[in-house]
Amino acid sequence: MTHRLHFSTSSLKKKEQNRLSDFLQFLSKETNHFLGYPISREFDYSPLYPFLNIPLNNVGDPFLDSRYHANTHQYEREVIAFFSTLLHAKKNAVWGYVTNGGTEGNMYGIYLAREIHPDGLLYYSEATHYSVPKILRMVHARSIMIKSQPNGEMDYQDLAATLRIHADVPAIIFANIGTTMTGAIDDIRKINKIIKDLRIKKYYIHCDAALSGMILPFVNNPPDFDFASGIDSISISGHKMIGSPIPCGLVLAKKTHVDRIARAVEYIGTLDTTVTGSRNGITPLFLWYAIHCKGKEGFTKICQHCFSIADYAIKRFAEINIKAWRNPHSITVVFPKQSEDVLDKWQIATQKEYAHIVAMPHVSLHQIDQFIDDLNQDIEQQVT
Repeated sequence: MTHRLHFSTSSLKKKEQNRLSDFLQFLSKETNHFLGYPISREFDYSPLYPFLNIPLNNVGDPFLDSRYHANTHQYEREVIAFFSTLLHAKKNAVWGYVTNGGTEGNMYGIYLAREIHPDGLLYYSEATHYSVPKILRMVHARSIMIKSQPNGEMDYQDLAATLRIHADVPAIIFANIGTTMTGAIDDIRKINKIIKDLRIKKYYIHCDAALSGMILPFVNNPPDFDFASGIDSISISGHKMIGSPIPCGLVLAKKTHVDRIARAVEYIGTLDTTVTGSRNGITPLFLWYAIHCKGKEGFTKICQHCFSIADYAIKRFAEINIKAWRNPHSITVVFPKQSEDVLDKWQIATQKEYAHIVAMPHVSLHQIDQFIDDLNQDIEQQVT
């Protein structure tokens, strides 16, 4: 006889139920003051909640059958197909999977590059995400940091000079397609030209497009950043522009690279081609659902909204004599660091003397007005 246990909030004592209720109210309030990080709260996956009662596990390669059948591989493949088309990949030339976020995607790109070029040198700019030096230590990859320009973009003169010194060593370029702090986009065309001019034969280009990977495909005349530009792999976040209650993302790479690291695993009856073994099975469903609900037209409108909010924020900053700016094709608005109390209230990210707000899909004109009013009030109090 099989016994099934069912747990619900009714199984909790009143004290714990109240604690959860209070915590939910706290989180709801805090997410109304959420301007400083590239995470969207504009989503509704309630129709998918029944799937949370199933132990979904996307273990193994999403393009191969597995002995574990409670997976969402078929939906994961459709998500990868959508992005492959979006990023101008040749048919059947690119492989990918849904990750737990941008960092895993970057780790995968670096891992592939290091496996293909074991003696290679990885070049990344000082504006690169903080997780990258950590990844480099984990995989024991040799690296050199390249200077950044004031806007956060890579310093190409420094890159060329450094590559020239090590021209006999395979070059692994870690390019930022939207830096963390300023949203700057490294120029893939210039990087390719430097490599060509120096006659470097062995090289690999990985792109960190965590936020901008879901912006650039929906703007007019975007800069080079995808597979049509000659890159080898790219990482994009899912919980940022698309939105998800669970951090997620995806990584795409040339299939010829992935084939070199694939290993058969008898225990799961499939190939091991990902960073982790067990993988989240619900987030591919989230991404699939969002893609089908919004489509390219919907994402285009969302991006247009974000740009209009970013420009409005710059205008409002100017009204209180604060110089704010954004890079082309970026929804990140950079401004001089202000009152710690106001920045903490609105959960604003800072670095050195700068701060920024990110005009994500959930950000409204009203929130920008409230933030600017708080800043202005604090400035007036300091004067008096």
